[in-house]
Amino acid sequence: MATIFTKIVNGEIPCYKIAETDDFLAFLDVNPNAKGHTLCIPKQEVDKIFDLDEALYTGLMQFSRRVAIAIEKAITCKRIGVTVIGLEVPHAHVHLIPLQTMEDARFIQKTKLTPEEFQEVANSIKAYL
Repeated sequence: MATIFTKIVNGEIPCYKIAETDDFLAFLDVNPNAKGHTLCIPKQEVDKIFDLDEALYTGLMQFSRRVAIAIEKAITCKRIGVTVIGLEVPHAHVHLIPLQTMEDARFIQKTKLTPEEFQEVANSIKAYL
């Protein structure tokens, strides 16, 4: 059964798309730790990040770096945090989180945004890609 991320890749579920290549997709997390929290995924459905072949893993990290640089230009923050947990969705993904404090990286406090705010954030980040 396809994961929610595969359904996003296939266009079955909408997302606030940030960037896309033939192999990767970046989109805003709809339950963000902070404004601008973005997920970077390989389009190929692989459960665990270290199960990706070396080329796909390296490509995902390069893609994530490019997106992180754009987020840092678009969102006022001290830095972009990077984390890979992978328990909530069995599809490898990288979290890019604009950080003001360590609390932003804890996955406990969440930020609420309206659809219009999500779109504004997505557009702001895309402008720097």
